[in-house]
Amino acid sequence: MKFLMISLLLGASAPALAQHEGHQMPMPAKPAAKPKAVPQKPAATPAVKPKTAPAAAAKKAKAPAVKAVKPAPTKPASMNHDGINHGEMDHAVMEHGVQQNEPNDDTPMDHGSMDHSAMDHSANQSDPRPIFVPNTETGPVSAADAIWGEEAMREARHELYSENGGMQTFWFQGDRAEYRVREGKDGYLWDVQGYYGGDINKFWFKSEGEGSFGEPIESAEIQALYSRAIAPFFDLQAGVRQDLTGPNRTHAAIGVQGLVPYMLEVDAAAFLSNKGDLTARIEAEYDQRITQRLILQPRAEVNLSAQDIPELGIGSGIDNLELGLRLRYEIVREFAPYIGVEQEWKLGGSRNFARLAGEDPSVTNYVIGVRFWF
Repeated sequence: MKFLMISLLLGASAPALAQHEGHQMPMPAKPAAKPKAVPQKPAATPAVKPKTAPAAAAKKAKAPAVKAVKPAPTKPASMNHDGINHGEMDHAVMEHGVQQNEPNDDTPMDHGSMDHSAMDHSANQSDPRPIFVPNTETGPVSAADAIWGEEAMREARHELYSENGGMQTFWFQGDRAEYRVREGKDGYLWDVQGYYGGDINKFWFKSEGEGSFGEPIESAEIQALYSRAIAPFFDLQAGVRQDLTGPNRTHAAIGVQGLVPYMLEVDAAAFLSNKGDLTARIEAEYDQRITQRLILQPRAEVNLSAQDIPELGIGSGIDNLELGLRLRYEIVREFAPYIGVEQEWKLGGSRNFARLAGEDPSVTNYVIGVRFWF
């Protein structure tokens, strides 16, 4: 009976086992054990692995992310920025090639590392011709010749000279026209000069004289001179001088006139008379501006002689010395009244001649006059 029941059970289970063997299914006991073990392991360490692993990965990924975002500096076609550290520059104020709409806060820019030799400045020049800046000390006299050529500039230079440099002008100046208050009889004095000509060649004329009111003129002369420029501020003069009072004398004259350094005006001349008398005269004056219109002028004059000239009351050596100081006010540049004082001394043999003639060898003059030119 037992044997029969076992045979029936085996016969009922055989089709089921054959069906499962065709599908080749794994054993169910082993998969059931693994799902129970897997949930237990995360439950044992839930707060360590899920949080630390993403944080470490984020740190490692941060540096590459910044490098990828940072733009590499670009090179414009006309500028070399290889030496510029763009990471230290304030691009909020200035960016190359872009005009900023925000106002400039005057933040200094370091140009020490910029390669200016690579910059293309030709775009800012509308004229393709070269710009020539002559050196005033060592450069050519005609700087335009370096650009246009000497032949092209010759005609223009000739026109400029004929219209300006070669222009003939007339100038006349009353340097001193004054009334002299002194011990005894008051006197007067004139000293005028002028020229006609161009920049290089001129005809000069000069005249001066003095006297006392109520008496004959003590001395008077006139000069006619040819003048030629020998330096930017100096003329060489030669001509004739004629005395208008006393013994008749005609002199050959030669001298220089001009402006020496420190704005000192000098007029020096030597005279050889038709009697063989050799004399000389040196005048110097300086204009010290107190204001634009008020001017203080120191003046000195010395006359010399190579020999005694008794008929003229002149002794050898220093004949006389004059030192004066005048203060003038220029109402206009061409007209200026003045006041001043001047001291005269007869020296050497001339002092003896003055005493023999009953004259004072030392005279103080208080002067009032006018200086003008046109």
